[in-house]
Amino acid sequence: MKKIISAIILMLTSLSASTQNINLLRKLQIAEYAISNFYVDDVDEEKLVENAIRGMLETLDPHSTYSTAEEVRKMNEQLNGNFEGVGIQFNMTADTLFVIQTIAGGPAEKAGLQAGDRIISANGTTIAGVKMSTEQIMSLLRGPKGTIVEVSVVRKGADDTLQFRIVRDKIPLNSINASFMAAPHIGYIKIDSFGATTHKEFNEAVRNLREKGMKDLILDLQGNGGGYLNAAVDVVNEFLSRGDTIVYTKGKHSKDYSFVASGGYMKKERLVVLIDDFSASASEITAGAIQDQDRGVVIGRRSFGKGLVQRPIDLPDSSMIKLTVSRYYIPSGRCIQKSYEDKKEYDEDLINRYNNGEMSSADSIHFPDSLKYKTVRLKRIVYGGGGIMPDIFVPLDTTKVKPLYREMMNKNILIDTSVKYIDAHRDELKTAYKNFEEYMEKFEIDDAVIKSMEEAAVKEGITVNDTLKAEAMPLIKLQLKALIARDIWTMNEYSRIIASMNDPLQKALEILHSGKYETILGRKN
Repeated sequence: MKKIISAIILMLTSLSASTQNINLLRKLQIAEYAISNFYVDDVDEEKLVENAIRGMLETLDPHSTYSTAEEVRKMNEQLNGNFEGVGIQFNMTADTLFVIQTIAGGPAEKAGLQAGDRIISANGTTIAGVKMSTEQIMSLLRGPKGTIVEVSVVRKGADDTLQFRIVRDKIPLNSINASFMAAPHIGYIKIDSFGATTHKEFNEAVRNLREKGMKDLILDLQGNGGGYLNAAVDVVNEFLSRGDTIVYTKGKHSKDYSFVASGGYMKKERLVVLIDDFSASASEITAGAIQDQDRGVVIGRRSFGKGLVQRPIDLPDSSMIKLTVSRYYIPSGRCIQKSYEDKKEYDEDLINRYNNGEMSSADSIHFPDSLKYKTVRLKRIVYGGGGIMPDIFVPLDTTKVKPLYREMMNKNILIDTSVKYIDAHRDELKTAYKNFEEYMEKFEIDDAVIKSMEEAAVKEGITVNDTLKAEAMPLIKLQLKALIARDIWTMNEYSRIIASMNDPLQKALEILHSGKYETILGRKN
């Protein structure tokens, strides 16, 4: 009861204390009291109150939401760039937790765990052979900093089960997992989300790439669902000149606010930004500001279309309401929020885009003239009201993902194969390849691996024949090579191998090499 009262009071603080508002509050209080005290059956008051809050929010926009205390904790872990736990990357294979990597300097590494170890129990709870979910396992390993988790481990070459006492600590979560030279003088940085550490990670990635000769940059925001606005603003600032508008907000009850660049250190590099239909919120602001200021070329597919600003409202039990209080506007003056009048249509928007042919052809996308805007410097035509439309459209190539590959991925066969291969050949691989460049150039998936993978597929009821193998095998081998590289090194090496399958990235390289970049932006280097 206290929670709903607090929530409603917070919602009404911006309203005048009119008789009508007081009556609304009393009406809700009486309804909750009546249900709790007179309803024919027992009532879960906690759930009743939460459902009332959700019911109110559902009448608003799709991004005004309620989160439980546990949901808030998980969200904060991702955005704050760390969580508290033991510090391992793992996979489940044959109902056993297989340690892929220990995080350098993390609690597990300090305690003595190694890549290849199998954790069979944690604090007395058996993990191996019990079909425990990943979420359940993570709840056993994660916990407050300074607390203890005791694990039993089976290690290849050791006769007995090993015991380790791990003191949990803060574990970093990176928002940039890939940065490398995509071509001579062309750097590539993939930002997965905008969190508290993104700007710091970005600066470090740029510094490392400049040392390798970077003169131009491809910034990949594909699949980036957003995060902290300030993190996106800080990244965009590095590309703009002092006084350039990045984004501004307007709302009925909230103060208008404008974010203006102070001037960054990357004002001269040619810049390409990659987006897709899952690029949303802060990533759309990033791409939109770059496009509107004519600072770079945007490549990919139309972004998601989220241009609403949420204000977090903390409730007494650590749960939270995220309430939409204003809208984002990018430098041209356009709002990128798509219509949400029809909630069902909003929820099915990406499916409808696919069915309408938008993913495969830019000609299927139509913007009304009423949503037409012009960029700040070059006065190029851009559109609002439904995401960022890229300067160069790259269709979704569904022909690359062959049926056999898709089924093997869905049944986890490719990942299981890579884990088993790493388990059997880790030391051999590290001896055979002195560094990743040598591995990337020389390593090939052998026939024995392919045969064992095919046998696993057949056991799972997957049809395997010569025709299916011939069309799917190039991608299967590439994916396996990338997965093995990830487990020996990091996601960065995985991304370098799989880059050839990243069509927007390949288009970006073409644009930068061909002179089309200068044509689009009227710029000469």
